[in-house]
Amino acid sequence: MIYLGPAGIPLSSRDRTTAGGIRRVAELKLNSMEVEFVRGVGMSNETANEVGEVAKELGIPLSVHCPYFINLCSQEPKKLEASKRRILDSVERAFHMGAGIAVFHPGFYGKLPPEVAFKAVKDACADMLDRMKKMGIKGVKLGLETTGKVSQFGTLEEVIDICRKLGGCTPVVDYAHLYARGAGKVDYARILDKLKPLKLKHLHSHFTSMEWAPAKIPGQGNERRHLPLEANKPPFEPLAKEVLKRKIDITLISESPILEQDSLKMKRIFEKLGYRF
Repeated sequence: MIYLGPAGIPLSSRDRTTAGGIRRVAELKLNSMEVEFVRGVGMSNETANEVGEVAKELGIPLSVHCPYFINLCSQEPKKLEASKRRILDSVERAFHMGAGIAVFHPGFYGKLPPEVAFKAVKDACADMLDRMKKMGIKGVKLGLETTGKVSQFGTLEEVIDICRKLGGCTPVVDYAHLYARGAGKVDYARILDKLKPLKLKHLHSHFTSMEWAPAKIPGQGNERRHLPLEANKPPFEPLAKEVLKRKIDITLISESPILEQDSLKMKRIFEKLGYRF
């Protein structure tokens, strides 16, 4: 099954509530939406329950994106705990709305060597999974997103390695981020091959076009800004072909500046290739 939808309330939604956004997604005949908590978790559990009821009634699977202000690599206990709290607050809302994944950017290397940063992120995730169990939260995965800057923890290999070690974690592949880190290069087949050892039943992912700038390290780059799909950087159709060829069960969340318009464009590309929603 292929799920397509926007990162947040569709731009064309007159009702600017989360529930209104879900209704608009259904009207557009899209079939997924990511609820954005990127500036903070301002939703109550009661509202999350209501949102979940609307999504269930309309058959729209939800995911949640945690706040951006997260750094699980922080060596300052207060900052680390604040980061965990933001993720756990997002996870709690995800649980109440029936969302299966809470997505987050893990953090920044800072002055830490990559192996030390890896241990910090892994230990933080293990602690959060333990707390989730004590909170009675089931059915929500911690979604570690691949990141778009060389200063950020979150290469494909790092994310996969943590997910291999911790069963409650799952990768969130942001193809535009990998394209930027790869200095304008992305190999979809290689990415999907690397994910095979995880034996994922479902792959959650993000897609948009991306402007990038060269990093100081040759052959690497940094994301600059999201672009509409028509920029073709990276191209979407080769990914769609790879997904269909491998019969991958996948969610593709549009992080394009024009959100649902590009979700609909992705849908048309899949339909052109023979897929029927």
